[in-house]
Amino acid sequence: MKVLVPIKRVVDFNVKVRVKPDQSGIDLANTKMSMNPFCEIAVEEAVRLKEAGVAEEVVAVSVGEAVCQEQLRAALALGADRAILVETSEQAQPLSVAKILKAVVEKEAPELVILGKQAIDDDNNQTGQMLAALTGMPQGTFASELRITDGKAHVTREVDGGLQTVALVIPAIVTTDLRLNEPRYASLPNIMKAKKKQTDILTPAELGVELKSTIKVLKVEPPAERTAGVIVESSSELVDKLRNEAKVI
Repeated sequence: MKVLVPIKRVVDFNVKVRVKPDQSGIDLANTKMSMNPFCEIAVEEAVRLKEAGVAEEVVAVSVGEAVCQEQLRAALALGADRAILVETSEQAQPLSVAKILKAVVEKEAPELVILGKQAIDDDNNQTGQMLAALTGMPQGTFASELRITDGKAHVTREVDGGLQTVALVIPAIVTTDLRLNEPRYASLPNIMKAKKKQTDILTPAELGVELKSTIKVLKVEPPAERTAGVIVESSSELVDKLRNEAKVI
């Protein structure tokens, strides 16, 4: 079984993002970038499938500028066998990414595609579902458990009412939730080995995909500053402040 794992380069989750002075977007100058945390979970799950003898090859793929090779090397250090970078300087939106991944799926023919349910920069939660629609593959989203048996992917999903388990006929697409696993740290020997692993560079044109921007960012602004809270002496004082100051009751 071949497992394809799309990953995304995002601002590190520990970094406080800064808005550009002209409010045209996020200031990325001298900002630490990392692999999207949900993508790390996807890589970990794919590597675990390989270690269990279920998968034979794990291929990491990313869409973006040349600097995305840094995150691909991180995926290789975590246990992926090779990487693919679809290099573009344009800002690829979820539908464009899904179209590119569809072309990669057709080229690589994986039995399983595991990707993070969303990226922490835009929180769209769209790419996995769009990819499933474009490829016609069954999908299991928000996975908290994944088992491969008898040619099917059994996915336990976190839904509003609790947990739901679905059986997907392989090839299939799975998007990961936080509780699926805890990603490992890359060891120094594996980091060194990752430098020798294969990374293929492609372009959207080579895959027959034309990037089109259908969404325009009008303005980006930070959230309003919150005022400090106060300590109340009694429940009656709390009710009084909620009614007369906050005016929420």
